[in-house]
Amino acid sequence: MKKLIVVFLLLLPVLALANPSVVIKTSMGDIQVELNERQAPISTVNFLNYVDIGFYKGTIFHRVIPGFMIQGGGFIKDMTKKVTKDPIKNEADNGLKNQRGTISMARTNVVNSATGQFFINHKDNSFLDHKSNSSSGYGYAVFGKVTKGLDVVDKIAKVRTGIKKGMRDVPKQPVTIYAIERLK
Repeated sequence: MKKLIVVFLLLLPVLALANPSVVIKTSMGDIQVELNERQAPISTVNFLNYVDIGFYKGTIFHRVIPGFMIQGGGFIKDMTKKVTKDPIKNEADNGLKNQRGTISMARTNVVNSATGQFFINHKDNSFLDHKSNSSSGYGYAVFGKVTKGLDVVDKIAKVRTGIKKGMRDVPKQPVTIYAIERLK
């Protein structure tokens, strides 16, 4: 019994440091993502705040480019943009890389403009990584990685796209995000 207690006490810090995970439930299947709270605390907390208020329910993957990425979380089916909270600090200098299957914060050309939109890298996109503190070299903040459902990402990346309400690369048949939920 003493050995069991000692093993449990040794594992307790490891269990407490487990990264949070979410499941992105889509019309094409589920994508499980482990978030990296240690290296991307601001992005992780921001994303989980949107998850916890149900912000992503009914949003779509509105920008899909095979061999690049799939982007979602900001628009509903009719391409109405959702109202978001204030932008967060860009954590692209956290050491994480925009590799296949990682999830990153989407933003405008303004470095610290990320809100609720995110993208999943369909391939390694090193040109999106942090290279300098200039606006052109700052990069896009990676804050997690797909742990299950990369095949779903691949399926989404293959959908036919076109132009809708002036936006390019929009799926012709909406790819809906039913919900994003924390995993226990």
